[in-house]
Amino acid sequence: MKLGKKIAEGASAEVFEWEDDEKIIKIARPTIDKKYFQTEFANTVKMWNLGLPVPQAYEMLEYDNRPCIVFERIHGNTLRDRFFKRLLPQLASHPEKIDWNDALFSARLLANIHTLTHQELPTNQRTFLKNQIQSVNYLSKEEESAVLELLNDLPLKERICHGDANPNNILFTHEGEPILIDWLNASLGNPEADIAEFIIMIRFAILPEELPIKVIELFDSIREKIIALFMKEYTELTGITYEEVEKWIVPIAARKLASDGIVEAEKQLLVQEIKRRLELGETH
Repeated sequence: MKLGKKIAEGASAEVFEWEDDEKIIKIARPTIDKKYFQTEFANTVKMWNLGLPVPQAYEMLEYDNRPCIVFERIHGNTLRDRFFKRLLPQLASHPEKIDWNDALFSARLLANIHTLTHQELPTNQRTFLKNQIQSVNYLSKEEESAVLELLNDLPLKERICHGDANPNNILFTHEGEPILIDWLNASLGNPEADIAEFIIMIRFAILPEELPIKVIELFDSIREKIIALFMKEYTELTGITYEEVEKWIVPIAARKLASDGIVEAEKQLLVQEIKRRLELGETH
């Protein structure tokens, strides 16, 4: 097996070019159990067969005793990278001409997915969230119990949910079409959980230190506008309102504390937000 150039990496995997320009191979980190890649592969195949905008998963392989998945290569950028490469320079020079379509396209992408159901998804959303919340020690036992009680009180739905619907997992092709990747945590459940995840990542993301201060300040000034535009479009398509999603902010913020994909400073912001909302009773 001859790997091409590394094109991406994360907490659980590295991604390399594979065979030709139309495929990539995702290789698990040595500490990642094979069953997680088997689940991601199976979930992605299910979503592909439903006709959803996901990369095609071709096969599972093994490299250096590590599980791998061969995927269709999506030529483009993540929503996060696209935003900083394209939108923020425009914001700095011509703020009156900002193109907000990426936020609208992302809302349409998730709304499309959330209209569907699939009885063969193995993960139970509610069980997954509870396990994540209980797996870390950022909150006191009393706070953890309060978060779990909030989660238990929320209504149950059975719609396809991605489970990690953040701007790093939304790719835009060069033609501007949004694609959703990384389906490991897919489940049947409440779409509000996915939308809360998206909102949290826009609202609390710690920006790269190498960005100019002016860019960071500009982004901070439009975070809530991005969320508002996204939610307006999503509500029009699904009927799910911002008020309904707000009830999921605390449980999803608590589940994000178990993520390897965000930095410690970001987790501390989430801890502060959880504690603030619990203290003020801003959870219902």
